[in-house]
Amino acid sequence: MTPPVFLVDDTADLAAATVVLTGAEGRHAAVVRRIRAGETVDLSDGRGERARCTVVEVGRDSVVCEVGKRWHEPAPRPRLTVVQALPKGDRGELAVEMMTEAGVDVIVPWAAERCVTRWKGDRAAKSLAKWRAAAREAAKQARRGRLPEVTGLAGRDDVAALLSGADTAIVLHEDGAVGLSGIAVPDGDRASADDGADHGVVLVVGPEGGFSDAELDAFTGAGARTALLGPSVLRTSTAGVAALSILQVRSGRW
Repeated sequence: MTPPVFLVDDTADLAAATVVLTGAEGRHAAVVRRIRAGETVDLSDGRGERARCTVVEVGRDSVVCEVGKRWHEPAPRPRLTVVQALPKGDRGELAVEMMTEAGVDVIVPWAAERCVTRWKGDRAAKSLAKWRAAAREAAKQARRGRLPEVTGLAGRDDVAALLSGADTAIVLHEDGAVGLSGIAVPDGDRASADDGADHGVVLVVGPEGGFSDAELDAFTGAGARTALLGPSVLRTSTAGVAALSILQVRSGRW
């Protein structure tokens, strides 16, 4: 079984011989996970730097870790970006959690015309914070060394711009002429996302009420292909993780 992963803050130096895990992560490790001296843990900065450590001391809200080895996890390629229309209720956090566990690299919250949920004012900031917290916790659960990026709220034009810059641009649609599994996607034999050369795959998941004609026109005009996920219609909160599973296999990342 792989060791549990804890995220260090920006002040921690994973190049040091000893790293002290403090703050919320330290309390979580010491109190919730009940980590004890002698156990093995992985510390990560969430950006690909990782250290395997032996716990040498546990305090009330801190854990002292002796670093054994370090390594860098390159960004997986191609980059997988999912534009997620805002679902109702807490299904947004559920979608983020599942997509993070399935290896998404970027999640873009999208205010589609037919979304029931609206992010406005204070609610926008709170909702975005919940999505980012869900991604953080899911990444730890999945033992990921890189946190997915959860961007700010996007509109139709923002999504169209993302699609126009992608290597492969896809809109999930029940009237798609081709199945998602039949669309060619870039494989890993290309420049890494670390150097900014990987524009990867951008996938759009629509809202409960479906896409408007204006949205579909804008997205296909930006170069996106419509694709059918399968014979059944999935909820907007589950379509993304199902699609990611296909893209992971098609790209060779899995």
